[in-house]
Amino acid sequence: MNISSSSSMERVRDLASKKAAVIFTKSSCCMCHSIKTLFYELGASPAIHELDKDPQGRDMERALFRVFGSNPAVPAVFVGGRFVGSAKDVISFHVDGSLKQMLKDSKAIWL
Repeated sequence: MNISSSSSMERVRDLASKKAAVIFTKSSCCMCHSIKTLFYELGASPAIHELDKDPQGRDMERALFRVFGSNPAVPAVFVGGRFVGSAKDVISFHVDGSLKQMLKDSKAIWL
């Protein structure tokens, strides 16, 4: 990883640690919208970072892809500072009931 992608990933990790639930998105991504809506419906108020509106967004998106291998790189969901996964992973966790527990454990929701 070069210095630029290293600093981009550091920024991702820093942003991901600032709130219990964090979602990196693109404003035009329908799956990003669906994941945000799911979190809101579960009672969470995630920090949303729209990479297409961030001057360093393209570099952060590349760093997310390189480090976590999700394709597409967004939505990239972090709970409790840990990478949870992409839309497919989040939906799987929701279906099996573990997403809500993750959100509770990280204090993203108070149910």
